[in-house]
Amino acid sequence: MRTSMAIALTVTMLALAGTTPATADALAAGRAAYARRDYARAAAMLGPLAERGNAEAQMMLGFMFATGQGVPQAYDAATYWYRRSAEQGNTTAQHLLGLMYDKGHGVRPSEIEAYKWLNLAAARAPKANRDYYQRLRDAVASKMTRGQITIGQWRALEWAARPRD
Repeated sequence: MRTSMAIALTVTMLALAGTTPATADALAAGRAAYARRDYARAAAMLGPLAERGNAEAQMMLGFMFATGQGVPQAYDAATYWYRRSAEQGNTTAQHLLGLMYDKGHGVRPSEIEAYKWLNLAAARAPKANRDYYQRLRDAVASKMTRGQITIGQWRALEWAARPRD
């Protein structure tokens, strides 16, 4: 699972969209530090960006908390950052948040919430990640009743339909 999370993070780190030049430079520097395995520096660079609402930095910081890279391992902190990023539509954060709900890391386990976030990620993921996210969603669904799946689908639809800032 850790390897798949690292692959997903690497794929996501390659995409840079919707950022200002200063933010892009800071994000690129944080990514570069992470790639060099200078995790403490990466966390120090990504933290302020995450606090200012950068979804990519939030997702990366969440991953660092989940794995204990550059920061103490803390599932509750990882979940916090994944949620902030997922709420902005970051599909990698949505899938990682779904996995946190599936395993009960940092949150009360909930197959319905896991399904919701994994379903959202699968629906909007780049083509390279879509099949993987769908398999994860379907694996969670295999542990659920039809009624639970329906609730998870409705929650995903409600989330997708809500107005954005």
